[in-house]
Amino acid sequence: MRVRPGSVGWLWWHELRLLWFAMGSGKPGKARRRPGLAGLATIAVAWLALHGVAYVALRRLDGLGGAVEGDPRVLVAVSALLFGCMSFMLSSALKSCVLVLFERGDLDLLLSSPLSSHSIFAVRLGTVAVGTAALYLFFLTPFAHAGALLGHAGWLAVYPVMLGMGTVVACAAMLMTLGLVRLIGARRTRIVAQVIGAFAGASIFLLSQLFAHFSSSMETRAMQAFTQAFGANGVLGSGSPLWLPGRALLGEPLPVLGTTLLAAAAFVFTARCTHRFFVHGLQQAASSGRAARKPAGGLRFQFGHSLFTSVLIKEWRLIVRDPHLISQVALQLVYLLPLFFIIFRRGDFQMPAIAAGLTLLCSSITASLAWIVVSAEDAPDLLRLAPAPASTVRLAKLASAVLPSLAIVALPLVWLVQRAPGAGLLVAFTIIGAVCSAALIVHWCGRPGLRSDYLARGKSDFLTSILEMFNSLSWGALAWSLASLTGERSDRFVVAVSFSALAPLVTLVFSWCLRRPQA
Repeated sequence: MRVRPGSVGWLWWHELRLLWFAMGSGKPGKARRRPGLAGLATIAVAWLALHGVAYVALRRLDGLGGAVEGDPRVLVAVSALLFGCMSFMLSSALKSCVLVLFERGDLDLLLSSPLSSHSIFAVRLGTVAVGTAALYLFFLTPFAHAGALLGHAGWLAVYPVMLGMGTVVACAAMLMTLGLVRLIGARRTRIVAQVIGAFAGASIFLLSQLFAHFSSSMETRAMQAFTQAFGANGVLGSGSPLWLPGRALLGEPLPVLGTTLLAAAAFVFTARCTHRFFVHGLQQAASSGRAARKPAGGLRFQFGHSLFTSVLIKEWRLIVRDPHLISQVALQLVYLLPLFFIIFRRGDFQMPAIAAGLTLLCSSITASLAWIVVSAEDAPDLLRLAPAPASTVRLAKLASAVLPSLAIVALPLVWLVQRAPGAGLLVAFTIIGAVCSAALIVHWCGRPGLRSDYLARGKSDFLTSILEMFNSLSWGALAWSLASLTGERSDRFVVAVSFSALAPLVTLVFSWCLRRPQA
């Protein structure tokens, strides 16, 4: 594509190329290499395979005639799918806004060019919108094409509808980001927006789990209320405006037109009314670095702690200073939060599931923290040259990864021990074994990395990730077997306990054999 250099079209094409390169490399905002032929072929084959799956699935659906669009159950399901996609869209759009506003580092150069700030902001906003909708178009368009082949040409409305949804969500994310800049400044906005984006995608999962943990009476009342609401004359009936997005995705002309007009209005409003504040926010970001204030009363040095305690506090302080990193680790807590609903729920008491879940949770968190404090150490050479026992430093760093997990699980463990002392003590044993093993595996086999690469650590250190997974699963299986052994069916789990006890030991020995030389 040839466009005049320096024009809006040229900038738009440049932004799309950067987006494509970032998506092809798997590292948004960092990698700038053209996707290779192997990657392009993989994407093409996967997309074509999705067409085959979509065609077979839709062909086998019962009643695939013209009644599909009018079926209220299909309408509700499609609308729920869209609302779920919008939640995840908001998460990715917030991260993209932080990327294009603060982390790209090229806006000061663009603003000094002959292009107007309005054009630059409109192009950046359009890039965020396209990037937000691209993944969902990849997975949904095969079903639209298969539906069109089967006589549902209206399903091709997935293109304008998903692009419109992506545009609306991108505008909302950009307005939210710029609003945070005005309220708390650009320096804190980077952190807050990243944290909000990390937890936005988890909200749908939590809402989906609430109904599963209702008591039987609450579940009955909820079902009655839903039946009345979804009735023909109910508030959430098929004629409710709430299902207009689903009607648009199924190809009804007026909802499709309304979605398109809403997206266009949101884009024009955001681009025209906020581009000046966009420049102001960029200026705040450029001047966000500030020198620390001089402490009152002069410098005071405190060396009252031991070496072990000083290293422990130092590691925890570095983690606390990075809220975005905390949010990524805490997502593991969010996705396992329904487990705590089971623990404190009155009624059925599923001890094996509780034991395995708590063990998996603690092992996963400990492995993440151990990677941060051991593999992602910012000054490893300084620690090696320090006039301090290396064994004490290593022990303190491992303790800083183990202790937070034990603190998180302390309250559920106390409750379990009070309710079932034998099973509770066995769960405590598996948790302690799992967290200690996870920390040792990272210490033995972990490769050096950067904290900014936390989410991609599995690709750079595949062996350690596999060992961590086997460690978590083996300790989780042992916890399940031991908890089941204390129940009524103990005779059926003696053999399972015997085999489950060997798996963690084998994983630990294998990790020790593959350990890296320590400096």
